[in-house]
Amino acid sequence: MSETTHDAAVALSAPAAPDEGLTAKELAAKYGLSVSGARPSLLEYVRQLWDRRHFILAFSRAKLTAQYSQAKLGQLWQVATPLLNAAVYFFIFGLLLEADRGMSREVYIPFLVTGVFVFTFTQSSVMAGVRAISGNLGLVRALHFPRASLPISFALQQLQQLLFSMIVLFAVAVGFGHYPDLSWLLIVPVLVLQFCFNTGLALIMARAGAKTPDLAQLMPFVMRTWMYASGVMFSIPIFLADKPSWIANVLQWNPAAIYMDLMRFALIDDYGAQYLPAHVWAVAAGWAVLFAVGGFVYFWKAEERYGRG
Repeated sequence: MSETTHDAAVALSAPAAPDEGLTAKELAAKYGLSVSGARPSLLEYVRQLWDRRHFILAFSRAKLTAQYSQAKLGQLWQVATPLLNAAVYFFIFGLLLEADRGMSREVYIPFLVTGVFVFTFTQSSVMAGVRAISGNLGLVRALHFPRASLPISFALQQLQQLLFSMIVLFAVAVGFGHYPDLSWLLIVPVLVLQFCFNTGLALIMARAGAKTPDLAQLMPFVMRTWMYASGVMFSIPIFLADKPSWIANVLQWNPAAIYMDLMRFALIDDYGAQYLPAHVWAVAAGWAVLFAVGGFVYFWKAEERYGRG
């Protein structure tokens, strides 16, 4: 401590502050502070999601119940909507354009209904994922939770809706002479793989939609193009038999077509392995793992930015 005199007064200089000269980072380390909303490590993020598994399941169920709460038919629209779409596609593509290309009516109608139901599962997951963050900003900004909970719960909601619709799909298959056998057990791994793929895609679209809300207006056009290129209304190898083989191969290897064809192979007796691309199960698993892992990491990397700005 020093002292100086001026006009008979003695002034004592204040001692140096203990934190003087420390940077913000050093101060935070000294007092054990962390950035609010900072992105956790990947393993910690997975643990947080697991801790909130009950919330994810309850949120998906609540969304599913509320989806048609204002309609008089309620949850029946979960089945009626894809069935009406299938009826329209059958009239346009089956009767007018003859897209069945020699398939019997007993094969083509279950083929078409299966394609519509399975593609709708992916389409709805993508559209829900685009709005998962941008459409729930109030929840995102009010509560602290791993944001991946939202797109995962929306993908789970669409899975529950498909499972409800599968009752009608089974009835259609049986009604046209395709009875349950051991091949129907393949439905389980097909749904698991498609759910993993859809969840990863929903996570990717959730991050993109959070940054660019206008993406929600563009995606219906993208999904419609994807649907027409995936063989929902026609068998790709039959319809493109007179075209270069690489075109049919590219279209068959796209994930939407892969999961539809595997479901058709499981359900429809006369839809055999000759309609499937080579190494179809390996390709289906590859798409599922690639998008599930890649989509999760891609979403996690922007965790601290959701709901800000």
